[in-house]
Amino acid sequence: MTWRCTGIRWSSGGGPAVGWWAEGRGERTSPLAYGQLLAFAAQGERRCLGVRRAGKRTPCPTAAAVPVRSGNAQCAACARLDRSFSVAADTRAADPRTYRVYLAWFGPGLVKVGITAEERGPVRLLEQGAVAWAWLGRGPLMAARRTEELLRAALGVPDRIPYARKRAVRALLPAAAERAREVAELHARAAALPDRPESLEALACEVADHASVFGLDGLPAPARVVTAMAPGAVVAGRLAGAAGPDLHLADGLVVDTRLLAGWELVAPDAGRTTDAPTAPAAALPDTAGGQDGLF
Repeated sequence: MTWRCTGIRWSSGGGPAVGWWAEGRGERTSPLAYGQLLAFAAQGERRCLGVRRAGKRTPCPTAAAVPVRSGNAQCAACARLDRSFSVAADTRAADPRTYRVYLAWFGPGLVKVGITAEERGPVRLLEQGAVAWAWLGRGPLMAARRTEELLRAALGVPDRIPYARKRAVRALLPAAAERAREVAELHARAAALPDRPESLEALACEVADHASVFGLDGLPAPARVVTAMAPGAVVAGRLAGAAGPDLHLADGLVVDTRLLAGWELVAPDAGRTTDAPTAPAAALPDTAGGQDGLF
């Protein structure tokens, strides 16, 4: 039975974990602890993880191979099926769930607005690597979507920030009070905007901070980033922190776990060190693909 990595998994009130899936066996996770030694090697071939919806995964009918540098561990057919039921792609306008609009802060000047299903709580903020954040409102999907678009235009903030920019500033963040101040000021500007949908309930500003959950205190500046895995390629080092999809090792290496998804990962031979392809962090563009698991 082959257990394939599904990338990093975050849960409300919990720390990071590595996700695994095996056809016929379901899913499981391996919790991570900062300070622990990580060592793993890729084995076999990277395969499509199929489509996951409502907590259940439908296997890819062909177990198709996936490009090693893609940030999405899905073949083209499964990716199209996934998008056909995606709130992010505006294909589920009749979704009856309650949604929340949020402001997410990743570093000085790096703020975005987005929406997430209320039932998910702050998990989406953890998945994105938001250091500080606050809710803006709650209500039906289309009201949340219209508010998101209004805020993006009026406040000049995007709905997506490349992961490469997020990780570049994690070791150089201002104090928590300064982070909270920037979020609160933007929240006040957002709350004062006219023409917000009446069906969206405004929420008071309560800034939350993920620095301790991510292990950002004393985090080494990113030096190199793994750009792909390959059969036999090894990553080894001590885990210093984690944010969004990224694992930060004590030697400054960053592992984007979206690139681990779809691989069978095994323990390497004793004494092996990292030999997976890497690139300087500062020079690496955000080529790992779009966001996943948005809602």
